[in-house]
Amino acid sequence: MNTDIVWSNLLNELKDELSSLAYDTWFNETKLYKVNNNIAYIIVPMPIHKRHLNDFYGEIIKNKLTKLTNSNYELKFYLQEEIEEEEKPSIIDNISNNDTKEENNYIKENYNVNNNLIKKYTFENFIVGNTNKFASTAALSVAENPGNMYNPLFLYGNSGLGKTHLMHAIGNYIVEHSNKRVLYITSEQFKDDFTKVYKKDDNGTNFNYMEFFKNKYRNIDVLLIDDIQFLGGATKTQEEFFHTFNNLYNNNKQIIISSDRSPNDLKLLEDRLKTRFTEGLSVNIYPPDFSLKKEILKNKIKAGDFEGDIPEDVIEYIANNIGPDVRSLEGAVTRLLAYSAMWGSKEINLNLAIDALPDYISKGMGEKNDIQRIQRIVAEYFQISVEDIRSKKRNANISNPRQIAMYLCRCMTDESFPRIGIEFGGKDHSTVMHSVEKIEKEIKANKDLANQIEKLKKDISTV
Repeated sequence: MNTDIVWSNLLNELKDELSSLAYDTWFNETKLYKVNNNIAYIIVPMPIHKRHLNDFYGEIIKNKLTKLTNSNYELKFYLQEEIEEEEKPSIIDNISNNDTKEENNYIKENYNVNNNLIKKYTFENFIVGNTNKFASTAALSVAENPGNMYNPLFLYGNSGLGKTHLMHAIGNYIVEHSNKRVLYITSEQFKDDFTKVYKKDDNGTNFNYMEFFKNKYRNIDVLLIDDIQFLGGATKTQEEFFHTFNNLYNNNKQIIISSDRSPNDLKLLEDRLKTRFTEGLSVNIYPPDFSLKKEILKNKIKAGDFEGDIPEDVIEYIANNIGPDVRSLEGAVTRLLAYSAMWGSKEINLNLAIDALPDYISKGMGEKNDIQRIQRIVAEYFQISVEDIRSKKRNANISNPRQIAMYLCRCMTDESFPRIGIEFGGKDHSTVMHSVEKIEKEIKANKDLANQIEKLKKDISTV
């Protein structure tokens, strides 16, 4: 059996049956690695794909494999990195048995008109890169199966990185594909609504509003609450949110929460709330890397209907000199286009961009970031490209420099293993750890390698 042909035919069928968003997210980077003893071993790009494909597409995949090969198969999903290890059952058999899932019959109607969703925020116009791919994939997973996947889903990261966009995208997707009742709210709005519960009407009671409050927040299927950190210090409001959370959670309703920090770092929130937040999936949205910033800029320029072409050096100038806040990037484009229109310029060049954006340029932003600088220096030393270092190529003349670059990133920056993995083409953190440990051991036994490392460290420190 030619596994490549079988999988290609299966993917072609799925591409015709699924939306482009679902196909690109869940199947575009998959591969049938091998078939053995009626088990199909399938490579997936991220751990989240294992559970999702197993739970929600497993039966579809098995049926299509049966149709294409006239044989029945069980499915095993694992990462590319796991192939390098011995195929132990503890590695590739870590997925539970498939449960038979009936496909949802979605009703395309908006049951809850007052859902507060901003319709322009969708998955289709959320620009995905290495630093936010996991968050985007997790969000779509929840949107496709609210209440059945990660509950609650907790998105956190600095302001301006796309948390609110993803929350609205989840809500809009659910509204479009189901009849579920969705409510998007900020923590400040929740606090204001709860405060009104204590106000009495002309009869000295407030029963009507209390009933309205409970119906608004508990008689729904999906609650999206933004900026949960602002509940800090509001003791009574936190208590009410705890009860609201429990009511929804116990009834299998989906909860999505965003914050500027992780659950454990929310010092002013009660421990019982933080414990509840960590029962689901917590996802950190990292600042965009240089490549993602360029894509965001190009998308913003395209949306601005600018008639001319904006040169690559202008886009790189903006991406290289403006901080990681997506709003600042978009604001810079708006400013540049307005400046161009004001001066009647039909051509935008680097000089015009420099004149237009002095207030947007961050000081000390000459380098894209430390990891990319180390990648460039290592690539130049070994006479390969940065794209090779960030790729999935396995040949020794590329994989060895890649491991050295990962080691240098770990010992010469404050970046975490997951963050380094993201900058190396979305590698899993365990891959980075393995590379660092491998180089550390080889340095002790290989004098030539130790000298190479010292030379690279000097080059990095002096650039």
